[in-house]
Amino acid sequence: MKAIKDPLNKTQLLNTLAEETKLPRKDVASVLESLSEVMGAHLGMRGAGKFTLPGLMKITVVKKPKQAARKGVPNPFRPGELMDIAAKPASKRVKVVPLKALKDMV
Repeated sequence: MKAIKDPLNKTQLLNTLAEETKLPRKDVASVLESLSEVMGAHLGMRGAGKFTLPGLMKITVVKKPKQAARKGVPNPFRPGELMDIAAKPASKRVKVVPLKALKDMV
């Protein structure tokens, strides 16, 4: 496959995959939809918290603990001044790690 200069939107991606695999566009769309459902089940509330797309990437959910408020912290932008930092609630982040095959493509 030759290099693609502009990023593809969903329709263009489905058309390209359908041409490359010689499958109907409708089948390709259903495969991508079911892949997103499987990813959601892995990464969702009661899921494993990890999903691997073999050879391409590993996706994990990272739980960040809450941060307490801090007062009287030195301001890095205005030396000599003190500032207050607001509290932050606990949150979840998505971390994507590229695997070897994806690194080799780049």
